[in-house]
Amino acid sequence: MPIKIADSLPARGILEGENIFVMTEYHALHQDIRPLKMLILNLMPTKIVTETQLLRKLSNTPLQIEIEFLRTISHEAKHTDFAHLESFYRSFQEIRKNRYDGMIITGAPVEMMEFEDVDYWPELCEIMEWTRSNVHCTLHICWGAQAGLYYHYGIPKYDLKKKLSGVYKHTLEKPNSPFFRGFNDVFYAPHSRYTEVRAEDILQNRKLELLSVSDDAGVFAVKSENNRRIFITGHPEYDADTLALEYFRDVEKGINPEIPVNYFKNNDPGQEPIVRWRSHAQLLYNNWLNYYVYQATPYDLSEIETN
Repeated sequence: MPIKIADSLPARGILEGENIFVMTEYHALHQDIRPLKMLILNLMPTKIVTETQLLRKLSNTPLQIEIEFLRTISHEAKHTDFAHLESFYRSFQEIRKNRYDGMIITGAPVEMMEFEDVDYWPELCEIMEWTRSNVHCTLHICWGAQAGLYYHYGIPKYDLKKKLSGVYKHTLEKPNSPFFRGFNDVFYAPHSRYTEVRAEDILQNRKLELLSVSDDAGVFAVKSENNRRIFITGHPEYDADTLALEYFRDVEKGINPEIPVNYFKNNDPGQEPIVRWRSHAQLLYNNWLNYYVYQATPYDLSEIETN
């Protein structure tokens, strides 16, 4: 949350020069406050696990947030009890007239398929088009980021020679971006995917801004020039054991996966993972909620502009 200080206080200029968010008295007096309306399109098969991971990040802020969950109806969820979906999830037809301050579109285990071959792709495209006028800022994660970049900007995805799995070091392309306020110059984040988007494609599109990359994992964070869409190619929301569960699952399937990079202590799957990403992951979600949703969304959601 911002600190509120007198407009003319000398420290104001110093703090703003250090990329610290300062709210002037004038801004504070003219700011309307209400709970944020948040929508989560959960495309992951293990929906309860993903719900918990995301809610853990969204709840650890001073902001009051009203959460709704959205599911696709053109795909039958096989790993989540139907009663759970009926109780806690809504269809697009049920919410399409609503407006939201923020939305999250998760990843999905379909990245080896062409976008158009995914059974719910037409429905997802309809939802992503709807966000242009009904959501102030949308956060896309992993395959959700690849899908959003492809749909909105024509950015292709490319197959990797092998699965990218592990906890990778990242650097900031835009260290003064509000998205990275409070970040160290180097930070870690988990990745788990078979495909990638490439920096050269991002940089050629004037409507996109490359925020963070990794020498080993490639593009990590991208945003639209108008701050209405943010794309994260990794999984900062992952629990300590998520990559381990994926690894041992693949071992049992006989896939013979490589050990996740920079993850298990001494690179030994028999030992516990080392969590290197938790604090930056929380800061990432806090910054998104504060600077790109809370501080920017209109008080009256009917005033959201089409983008």
